[in-house]
Amino acid sequence: MTLRLGVLVSGRGSNLQAILDAISAKQLDARVELVLSNRASAPALERAARAGVKTQVIEHRQFPDREAFDAALIAALEGAGVEWVVLAGFMRLLTPSFVEAFAGRIVNVHPSLLPAFPGLDAQAQALAYGVKVTGCTVHFVDAGMDTGAIIGQRALTIREDDDVERLSARLLTEEHALLVECLSLIAAGRVKLHEAPLEVPREAPPRAETPPQTLDRAGGARPRVEVT
Repeated sequence: MTLRLGVLVSGRGSNLQAILDAISAKQLDARVELVLSNRASAPALERAARAGVKTQVIEHRQFPDREAFDAALIAALEGAGVEWVVLAGFMRLLTPSFVEAFAGRIVNVHPSLLPAFPGLDAQAQALAYGVKVTGCTVHFVDAGMDTGAIIGQRALTIREDDDVERLSARLLTEEHALLVECLSLIAAGRVKLHEAPLEVPREAPPRAETPPQTLDRAGGARPRVEVT
C-alpha cells in the first residue's frame, strides 16, 4: 500500500530527506502529504519545499497548552489526508490525545538502542555511561517518552575517539537507512503491532533475570511488533 505520510520536524530534516530520496528512487511506496513544523526557521521546511511537498508551521508557543497545540496538529494532518505520522526530529512530546488520533500509526526514530537512553541527548548519555555499543531504533509511538513497541534497530560500535559530534554523524547514517527500511516494511504490510500483552505460559514461571524494560507499569508484558 502507498503510505500517506505526515512528517513532523523541528530541525534540519535529514531524516525527512532520506524519506524523500527513497520515494524519488522508488525504494519506498509512500507519498509525503504534509511536512509540519513547530519552528518557522526549521531547515527541514526548505527541504520539503524543494521537493514540492506541502509545508505548514504551527508554533507551539501560540497555544495555551499542549492539548490545544496537538489539536491543531491533528486538524492539519487529517485535513491533508495523512494516514501515517513520522516524527523526524520533532522536539515535542505528544499528548495522549494525539497518540489516540493516530493510534498504531505514528513512527519515531531515536538515536539509541531503546530502552536504553531515552529522551534528549541520547548520544551524550551513551558516551557518559561508557557503553561500548549503541545504535538507533525505529518504534511505534505511545504516550510515553520513547517507550513504544520497537519495529527495528541497528547497532553501532562506539570508537575510542568518538565524541558526541562524531558519534551523532555516524548514527545519523544508520538512522536514515533504518527509517526507510522500517517504513518500507510497513508499506508492504509486513509489520503488525500486537496491542494485547503477550501471555507467559503457565508452566514457565517468571525468571528473575527478565529485563524490567520488557514489562509495562502494570507488570504485564508490553505490546510487541511482529515483522513477517
